[in-house]
Amino acid sequence: MKSPFDILGIDSDADDAEIVEAYRQRVKESHPDVGGSAREFQRVKSAYERIQAGYGTEEYDEKQEEVEEHPAQQKPQVEFLNYEILDDYGWEIDDENLFRKAAAAGLDPEEYGQFRVEEQESLLEAAENRGFDWPFACRGGACANCAVAVVEGETEMFSNHVLSSEMTDRGFRLSCICEPATDDMQVIYNVKHLPGLDELRLPPQQFGQASSDD
Repeated sequence: MKSPFDILGIDSDADDAEIVEAYRQRVKESHPDVGGSAREFQRVKSAYERIQAGYGTEEYDEKQEEVEEHPAQQKPQVEFLNYEILDDYGWEIDDENLFRKAAAAGLDPEEYGQFRVEEQESLLEAAENRGFDWPFACRGGACANCAVAVVEGETEMFSNHVLSSEMTDRGFRLSCICEPATDDMQVIYNVKHLPGLDELRLPPQQFGQASSDD
């Protein structure tokens, strides 16, 4: 039987950073939305959870993690693009062909891709649950660290006390408190340094698990 370390493809003496990186990579590879299976995705998640709980050296019983696969229900699909790469290609955020160009550019999966959103998942949670590292700070809609620009589609955003009506009219949303309201969406993430949003950011050091580049 494979150990949790075997399932993540790392040595049993791997450090925390290696474990996290391996988990992120395996989650992206095994998720059903990108061609994996529910069973394999669950195996990867369970292996990581067992390692984090301190049981990584025990034998791993794959039969305990069997998942009954059902026909997939249609879930909202989000096409995303990292704002920080626009300058590298001379692209403009308001270019109506922006996502077509991104799809043809052979970008790294972290910079451009697609994922589906489960029921009651925020955009931020959906990205994280599929192994992507989107910026955030408070997770409660109190800052603009996690802001995205919605190019196509609609969202429901709850308890917004940060973004002005002008910003929401321009398509800005807080990914930590919004969910897709249409079947298909296009969003640009990592827009936190844009004028108007930059001053609404919070230092990530205030939050223990914050992920945000200065």
